[in-house]
Amino acid sequence: MSYPAGSPGWLITRHAEAKELLTHKGFSARQEGLTPPVPTELQYDGVPADPGAFAKTDDPIHGRYRKLLTGFFTVRRTRQLAPMIERIVHEQLDDLEKAGPGADLVEVFTESAPSRVMCAMIGVPESERKTLQRHVETLGRLTCTEPEALAAVSGMSGFLSRFIPARMDDPRDDLLGDLIRGGQLTEQELMGMAATLITGAFDTTGNMLAMGVFTLLEHPDQLARLREDPELMAGAVEELLRFLTISHLGASRWALEDVEFAGQAIKKGEVVTVALSAVNRDPERYSNPDQLDIARTDHGHLALGHGVHQCLGQHLARTILRVGYEALFDRFPTLRLAVPADEIPMRDDCVHYGPKSLPITWDD
Repeated sequence: MSYPAGSPGWLITRHAEAKELLTHKGFSARQEGLTPPVPTELQYDGVPADPGAFAKTDDPIHGRYRKLLTGFFTVRRTRQLAPMIERIVHEQLDDLEKAGPGADLVEVFTESAPSRVMCAMIGVPESERKTLQRHVETLGRLTCTEPEALAAVSGMSGFLSRFIPARMDDPRDDLLGDLIRGGQLTEQELMGMAATLITGAFDTTGNMLAMGVFTLLEHPDQLARLREDPELMAGAVEELLRFLTISHLGASRWALEDVEFAGQAIKKGEVVTVALSAVNRDPERYSNPDQLDIARTDHGHLALGHGVHQCLGQHLARTILRVGYEALFDRFPTLRLAVPADEIPMRDDCVHYGPKSLPITWDD
């Protein structure tokens, strides 16, 4: 196959091969000097990742940064954060109730709750959150123009260049404060790490929260089962992650050398993309893969990645999703779409898929 820029590449649609690729030492997540496999309006120079921006790096750099962060995102630490997550979720639902039937769930709830959680974790002032949210949204749009991207990057960098030095002078009792007191990161590395955490948290979990609500409202039989048996919620979150796979552009890796993989000769520098949406519905891996089944017990999806680059905040994301779905459907038992489903505008021009807006209503 050929990617939009004309460079040759490969596509993986089977679950077993996807897992193998994502742990293969012959492929890199680093994309400097290489052409991205996604359609974009921007000129892409393949520059190296900023210090601290670990998502697009390989070991040992990736391992060093990730090791410093892993302890903040364990199951145990996430459980400790649960009361804060629940408080934020319920505060946003209070706002939703005040907004009344016809409100946009994305604007009032699904966008705000996850971003507020991350801001609380790293100490970002609430007054800055919505501006940062706009910057993240701009950079996540594939149709973003170069002037728009430069403005967003400048806005994000401007905030971090003020925020990080101030916090280094006055470290607090939060994730960023602990990193500063650890003394292992430079100012530039702290800026890159904070930008990575903000970008990831603001864009992914919010879209998944909105898309999950939309999907459950469109599958009333599954929502009814969930209401009848709340113990199904943890499994329902996994099934929604598998079924929806909002990272609809997949995960790409670049060959470090000429390599034979899955019976194909792949040349150095060529791109291999894991089509996550297809992989998570691989009929060789799942029975009835195109059916949403919240009672499904055979998970093992790759919606959150696999291998050393598996989503750092996966436990946090799962907790936000579980708490968010539970609280929303509990508070609004008659929740439903306020417009026909085919009128919901979707983010099909963005890195992560989900509703641009989700008008909902309920019985007072």
